[in-house]
Amino acid sequence: MKYPVIFLIISSLLIGCGQNYSPKPSGYFRIDFPEHEYEHFDSDCPFTFYYPSFASVIEDQGPKAEPCWFNIILKGYKGQIHLSYKPIRNNLNELTEDARNLAYKHTIKADAIHERLFSYPEREVYGIMYDIEGNAASSVQFFLTDSTHHFLRGALYFSLLPNKDSLAPVIEHFKTDISYLMETFAWK
Repeated sequence: MKYPVIFLIISSLLIGCGQNYSPKPSGYFRIDFPEHEYEHFDSDCPFTFYYPSFASVIEDQGPKAEPCWFNIILKGYKGQIHLSYKPIRNNLNELTEDARNLAYKHTIKADAIHERLFSYPEREVYGIMYDIEGNAASSVQFFLTDSTHHFLRGALYFSLLPNKDSLAPVIEHFKTDISYLMETFAWK
């Protein structure tokens, strides 16, 4: 009776060891996104816009912060949209070139940079969104202006190491929110 049991154990070990083992490929956690719902932002600053309702807008408290600089905190995603406002003082070319240079500084890590124009003449809102693909520190940057008095620059940042594979769905979701912010933006 004990010989068949030993034979069965040895046979199982030999058959089991003869198969190639391949580990599961690494994956990423499933991310649940909130619905695209928005709240209106208004302050003493010369602009208004709509931002995601799950987020919060706080005044920038950084050492270089200026009046009307804000951070839209993307709760639960370790991200924020930084907004910096500047009045135009015969320096529109300088401000737009700075915004472009800041976006194109990411070419070292970027796979591609796409520009999308925004133009709403009825509200005097004009701008460009820079969609930066790849492992760049900021994957979306933009600016809005009325071309005579006001200029606003924005950038999406995450407090994580850039990884285009794991961040791609998050970036796509928030790119929709940034587009809506730009589409609903108005100067006072």
